[in-house]
Amino acid sequence: MLQNIIFDMGNVLLTFDPEVPLARFCHSEEAKDLIRKELFQGPEWIMGDQGILRNDERYEPVSHRIPSVYHKELADCVSHWDICMKPVPGALSFCQACKDKGYHIYVLSNADNTFHDYFQRFAQESWFDGVIVSSDVHMIKPEPAIYRHLLQTFSLHPEECFFIDDRPENVKAAVSLGMQGFVFQNDFTPLRKLLF
Repeated sequence: MLQNIIFDMGNVLLTFDPEVPLARFCHSEEAKDLIRKELFQGPEWIMGDQGILRNDERYEPVSHRIPSVYHKELADCVSHWDICMKPVPGALSFCQACKDKGYHIYVLSNADNTFHDYFQRFAQESWFDGVIVSSDVHMIKPEPAIYRHLLQTFSLHPEECFFIDDRPENVKAAVSLGMQGFVFQNDFTPLRKLLF
């Protein structure tokens, strides 16, 4: 019997859209293209999620790959990229509905060290039964180890867990460990039908 709902954070609970800081801080298409590629799609982004680099440590290595004329725009994107992290419409009420139905709710997120600051725009972490952030544990989805860490930390049985993520490969990994899974596509309606 399902008892636990496990949420990804990015684009399930909070929006993650690099185009928002790029539009705010970059003054040319060339700057946007370079910073998109080198910061948001570069290795330092994953290293932040892995806990190898703090967010404020991303600037220096990325700056070596970007002309100095764009360094101020890069610095602003590094420091303030999280302006895009807004609650996904309907996410908070869906989480509350899960609690009202008696489910335990958890977060399992690939995120850097700034997670604990911006996540409060959605809810206090203590509102959830447990939160695991990749940069804290130096493991990252879809590696099986981070799912096992969640299960072990909170004494969960995989067959009692339902995992929600916007990335199919992350859902596939959860399912391979015995959980049920759902690829989220910005609509809580099918989840309400499945879970309620």
